[in-house]
Amino acid sequence: MTDTMPIEEYLLKGGVLTSPANASPRYRGELLRLMASFVDSELAGAAGFADTINDAPGIKERIASARIVLEKTDHAGRVLEIMGTFGADTDRYAVHHPWDARISREADIGAVRQGADMRLSVFHYPLQGWVDAVVMNILMGMAGAIQLRELTHVSYQPLAEVFRGILPRESRHTELGTEGLKAITQTEAGRRAAQDAIDYWKPRVAASFGLSGSARYDTLARFGLRHTPNEALLSEWRAATDKQLAALNLN
Repeated sequence: MTDTMPIEEYLLKGGVLTSPANASPRYRGELLRLMASFVDSELAGAAGFADTINDAPGIKERIASARIVLEKTDHAGRVLEIMGTFGADTDRYAVHHPWDARISREADIGAVRQGADMRLSVFHYPLQGWVDAVVMNILMGMAGAIQLRELTHVSYQPLAEVFRGILPRESRHTELGTEGLKAITQTEAGRRAAQDAIDYWKPRVAASFGLSGSARYDTLARFGLRHTPNEALLSEWRAATDKQLAALNLN
Protein backbone atom coordinates (compact mmCIF):
# COMPACT_ATOMS: atom_id res chain seq x y z
CA MET A 1 0.00 0.00 0.00
CA THR A 2 1.29 3.46 -0.84
CA ASP A 3 1.56 6.26 1.72
CA THR A 4 -0.80 8.49 -0.28
CA MET A 5 -3.53 6.07 -1.42
CA PRO A 6 -6.39 5.22 1.00
CA ILE A 7 -6.47 1.52 1.88
CA GLU A 8 -9.89 0.91 0.32
CA GLU A 9 -8.82 2.44 -2.97
CA TYR A 10 -5.61 0.41 -2.91
CA LEU A 11 -7.52 -2.82 -2.25
CA LEU A 12 -10.19 -2.05 -4.86
CA LYS A 13 -7.41 -1.74 -7.43
CA GLY A 14 -6.27 -5.27 -6.61
CA GLY A 15 -3.71 -4.45 -3.94
CA VAL A 16 -2.79 -7.04 -1.33
CA LEU A 17 -1.62 -6.89 2.27
CA THR A 18 1.00 -9.20 3.72
CA SER A 19 1.24 -8.30 7.41
CA PRO A 20 -1.10 -7.46 10.30
CA ALA A 21 0.91 -4.25 10.70
CA ASN A 22 -0.46 -3.00 7.37
CA ALA A 23 -4.12 -3.67 8.21
CA SER A 24 -6.46 -0.90 9.28
CA PRO A 25 -8.72 -1.62 12.29
CA ARG A 26 -11.79 -2.08 10.04
CA TYR A 27 -9.96 -4.36 7.62
CA ARG A 28 -8.56 -6.35 10.54
CA GLY A 29 -12.04 -6.82 11.97
CA GLU A 30 -13.56 -7.99 8.68
CA LEU A 31 -10.67 -10.34 7.98
CA LEU A 32 -10.86 -11.90 11.44
CA ARG A 33 -14.61 -12.40 11.04
CA LEU A 34 -14.07 -14.13 7.69
CA MET A 35 -11.38 -16.39 9.13
CA ALA A 36 -13.45 -17.22 12.22
CA SER A 37 -16.38 -18.27 10.05
CA PHE A 38 -14.15 -20.66 8.12
CA VAL A 39 -12.41 -22.08 11.18
CA ASP A 40 -15.65 -22.54 13.12
CA SER A 41 -17.38 -24.18 10.14
CA GLU A 42 -14.49 -26.61 9.62
CA LEU A 43 -14.37 -27.54 13.31
CA ALA A 44 -18.16 -27.95 13.54
CA GLY A 45 -18.24 -29.90 10.28
CA ALA A 46 -15.50 -32.23 11.45
CA ALA A 47 -17.19 -32.76 14.82
CA GLY A 48 -20.49 -33.64 13.18
CA PHE A 49 -18.95 -35.97 10.62
CA ALA A 50 -16.87 -37.76 13.24
CA ASP A 51 -20.05 -39.17 14.75
CA THR A 52 -20.89 -40.92 11.44
CA ILE A 53 -17.62 -42.84 11.03
CA ASN A 54 -19.04 -45.90 12.78
CA ASP A 55 -22.11 -45.75 10.51
CA ALA A 56 -19.94 -46.33 7.43
CA PRO A 57 -20.69 -49.67 5.72
CA GLY A 58 -17.08 -50.80 5.20
CA ILE A 59 -13.41 -50.24 5.98
CA LYS A 60 -12.83 -48.12 2.85
CA GLU A 61 -15.69 -45.83 3.77
CA ARG A 62 -14.51 -45.54 7.37
CA ILE A 63 -11.04 -44.57 6.23
CA ALA A 64 -12.49 -41.94 3.90
CA SER A 65 -14.65 -40.53 6.70
CA ALA A 66 -11.74 -40.40 9.13
CA ARG A 67 -9.63 -38.66 6.50
CA ILE A 68 -12.29 -36.00 6.02
CA VAL A 69 -12.46 -35.37 9.78
CA LEU A 70 -8.66 -35.19 10.05
CA GLU A 71 -8.19 -32.83 7.12
CA LYS A 72 -11.03 -30.50 8.04
CA THR A 73 -9.51 -30.13 11.49
CA ASP A 74 -6.13 -29.49 9.90
CA HIS A 75 -7.62 -26.83 7.62
CA ALA A 76 -9.06 -25.08 10.64
CA GLY A 77 -5.64 -25.18 12.26
CA ARG A 78 -3.95 -23.62 9.23
CA VAL A 79 -6.26 -20.63 9.19
CA LEU A 80 -6.18 -20.39 12.98
CA GLU A 81 -2.41 -19.90 12.78
CA ILE A 82 -3.00 -16.76 10.73
CA MET A 83 -5.62 -15.59 13.22
CA GLY A 84 -2.92 -15.97 15.86
CA THR A 85 -0.77 -13.38 14.09
CA PHE A 86 -3.65 -10.95 14.67
CA GLY A 87 -3.76 -11.76 18.37
CA ALA A 88 -6.31 -14.59 18.55
CA ASP A 89 -5.87 -17.00 21.47
CA THR A 90 -5.12 -20.09 19.38
CA ASP A 91 -4.46 -22.38 22.37
CA ARG A 92 -7.94 -21.81 23.78
CA TYR A 93 -9.81 -21.61 20.50
CA ALA A 94 -10.24 -25.32 19.75
CA VAL A 95 -12.08 -25.97 23.03
CA HIS A 96 -13.87 -22.64 23.33
CA HIS A 97 -17.18 -23.81 21.79
CA PRO A 98 -19.11 -27.12 21.76
CA TRP A 99 -18.43 -27.92 18.09
CA ASP A 100 -20.67 -30.98 18.13
CA ALA A 101 -23.71 -29.03 19.41
CA ARG A 102 -26.70 -29.21 17.07
CA ILE A 103 -30.24 -27.84 16.93
CA SER A 104 -33.41 -29.81 16.21
CA ARG A 105 -33.47 -31.59 12.87
CA GLU A 106 -36.86 -30.01 12.15
CA ALA A 107 -35.70 -26.43 12.80
CA ASP A 108 -35.40 -23.96 9.95
CA ILE A 109 -32.98 -21.13 10.75
CA GLY A 110 -32.21 -20.01 7.20
CA ALA A 111 -28.85 -18.22 7.10
CA VAL A 112 -29.01 -17.03 10.71
CA ARG A 113 -26.07 -18.03 12.88
CA GLN A 114 -26.81 -19.53 16.30
CA GLY A 115 -24.96 -19.36 19.59
CA ALA A 116 -21.57 -17.76 20.13
CA ASP A 117 -19.46 -19.34 17.38
CA MET A 118 -19.29 -18.25 13.74
CA ARG A 119 -20.06 -21.49 11.90
CA LEU A 120 -22.30 -21.32 8.83
CA SER A 121 -25.93 -22.07 9.68
CA VAL A 122 -25.90 -25.41 7.85
CA PHE A 123 -23.47 -26.81 10.42
CA HIS A 124 -26.04 -26.38 13.19
CA TYR A 125 -28.17 -29.22 11.81
CA PRO A 126 -27.53 -32.83 12.89
CA LEU A 127 -26.58 -35.63 10.53
CA GLN A 128 -28.83 -38.67 10.57
CA GLY A 129 -27.00 -41.83 9.54
CA TRP A 130 -24.63 -42.75 6.73
CA VAL A 131 -26.70 -41.82 3.66
CA ASP A 132 -27.58 -38.46 5.16
CA ALA A 133 -23.91 -37.76 5.92
CA VAL A 134 -22.78 -38.70 2.41
CA VAL A 135 -25.39 -36.46 0.77
CA MET A 136 -24.60 -33.53 3.04
CA ASN A 137 -20.88 -34.01 2.36
CA ILE A 138 -21.44 -33.80 -1.40
CA LEU A 139 -23.81 -30.83 -1.40
CA MET A 140 -21.79 -28.82 1.12
CA GLY A 141 -18.53 -29.98 -0.41
CA MET A 142 -19.54 -28.56 -3.79
CA ALA A 143 -20.65 -25.34 -2.10
CA GLY A 144 -17.40 -25.20 -0.16
CA ALA A 145 -15.32 -25.60 -3.31
CA ILE A 146 -17.09 -22.66 -4.95
CA GLN A 147 -16.76 -20.53 -1.83
CA LEU A 148 -13.10 -21.49 -1.40
CA ARG A 149 -12.26 -20.57 -5.00
CA GLU A 150 -13.61 -17.15 -4.16
CA LEU A 151 -11.48 -17.00 -1.03
CA THR A 152 -8.27 -17.90 -2.86
CA HIS A 153 -8.36 -14.31 -4.14
CA VAL A 154 -8.71 -12.52 -0.80
CA SER A 155 -6.54 -9.45 -0.45
CA TYR A 156 -4.62 -10.76 2.56
CA GLN A 157 -1.94 -12.73 0.74
CA PRO A 158 -0.91 -15.20 3.51
CA LEU A 159 -4.54 -16.28 3.87
CA ALA A 160 -5.09 -16.56 0.12
CA GLU A 161 -2.09 -18.89 -0.08
CA VAL A 162 -3.47 -21.09 2.69
CA PHE A 163 -6.85 -21.33 0.94
CA ARG A 164 -5.11 -22.32 -2.30
CA GLY A 165 -3.53 -25.23 -0.45
CA ILE A 166 -6.81 -26.25 1.18
CA LEU A 167 -8.99 -26.19 -1.96
CA PRO A 168 -7.70 -29.42 -3.61
CA ARG A 169 -8.17 -31.41 -0.41
CA GLU A 170 -11.71 -30.12 0.12
CA SER A 171 -12.48 -31.01 -3.52
CA ARG A 172 -11.23 -34.53 -2.84
CA HIS A 173 -13.65 -34.81 0.07
CA THR A 174 -16.49 -34.21 -2.39
CA GLU A 175 -15.09 -36.87 -4.73
CA LEU A 176 -15.05 -39.36 -1.87
CA GLY A 177 -18.67 -38.50 -1.13
CA THR A 178 -19.63 -38.98 -4.76
CA GLU A 179 -18.06 -42.44 -4.76
CA GLY A 180 -20.11 -43.28 -1.67
CA LEU A 181 -23.34 -41.97 -3.19
CA LYS A 182 -22.83 -44.02 -6.35
CA ALA A 183 -22.69 -47.14 -4.21
CA ILE A 184 -25.76 -46.10 -2.22
CA THR A 185 -27.89 -45.50 -5.32
CA GLN A 186 -27.29 -49.00 -6.69
CA THR A 187 -30.46 -50.09 -4.90
CA GLU A 188 -33.91 -48.52 -5.08
CA ALA A 189 -34.07 -48.21 -1.29
CA GLY A 190 -30.73 -46.44 -1.29
CA ARG A 191 -31.81 -44.09 -4.05
CA ARG A 192 -34.98 -43.16 -2.15
CA ALA A 193 -33.01 -42.53 1.04
CA ALA A 194 -30.55 -40.38 -0.89
CA GLN A 195 -33.36 -38.37 -2.46
CA ASP A 196 -34.92 -37.74 0.94
CA ALA A 197 -31.55 -36.47 2.20
CA ILE A 198 -31.14 -34.24 -0.85
CA ASP A 199 -34.56 -32.72 -0.25
CA TYR A 200 -33.57 -31.98 3.35
CA TRP A 201 -30.07 -30.61 2.80
CA LYS A 202 -30.30 -28.73 -0.45
CA PRO A 203 -32.17 -25.65 0.88
CA ARG A 204 -30.00 -25.59 4.01
CA VAL A 205 -26.79 -25.66 2.01
CA ALA A 206 -28.18 -22.99 -0.32
CA ALA A 207 -28.67 -20.73 2.70
CA SER A 208 -24.92 -20.92 3.41
CA PHE A 209 -24.29 -18.60 0.44
CA GLY A 210 -25.95 -15.72 2.27
CA LEU A 211 -28.52 -13.19 1.12
CA SER A 212 -28.85 -11.79 -2.39
CA GLY A 213 -28.01 -8.11 -2.61
CA SER A 214 -26.14 -8.32 0.69
CA ALA A 215 -24.84 -5.04 2.09
CA ARG A 216 -22.17 -7.07 3.87
CA TYR A 217 -20.90 -8.28 0.51
CA ASP A 218 -20.40 -4.67 -0.55
CA THR A 219 -18.29 -4.04 2.55
CA LEU A 220 -16.13 -7.09 1.95
CA ALA A 221 -15.72 -6.23 -1.73
CA ARG A 222 -14.36 -2.79 -0.84
CA PHE A 223 -11.61 -4.51 1.14
CA GLY A 224 -10.84 -7.06 -1.56
CA LEU A 225 -12.13 -9.89 0.63
CA ARG A 226 -14.93 -10.82 -1.79
CA HIS A 227 -15.19 -10.53 -5.58
CA THR A 228 -18.32 -12.41 -6.64
CA PRO A 229 -21.83 -11.67 -5.28
CA ASN A 230 -23.63 -14.30 -3.21
CA GLU A 231 -26.33 -14.85 -5.83
CA ALA A 232 -23.76 -15.59 -8.55
CA LEU A 233 -22.02 -18.20 -6.38
CA LEU A 234 -25.37 -19.74 -5.47
CA SER A 235 -26.36 -19.97 -9.13
CA GLU A 236 -23.09 -21.69 -9.96
CA TRP A 237 -23.64 -24.19 -7.15
CA ARG A 238 -27.20 -24.98 -8.22
CA ALA A 239 -26.10 -25.69 -11.79
CA ALA A 240 -23.22 -27.88 -10.63
CA THR A 241 -25.29 -29.90 -8.16
CA ASP A 242 -28.16 -30.38 -10.59
CA LYS A 243 -25.71 -31.82 -13.14
CA GLN A 244 -24.01 -34.04 -10.57
CA LEU A 245 -27.25 -35.41 -9.15
CA ALA A 246 -28.84 -35.95 -12.56
CA ALA A 247 -25.93 -38.22 -13.48
CA LEU A 248 -27.04 -40.44 -10.58
CA ASN A 249 -30.73 -40.24 -11.53
CA LEU A 250 -31.42 -37.98 -8.54
CA ASN A 251 -33.25 -34.65 -8.48
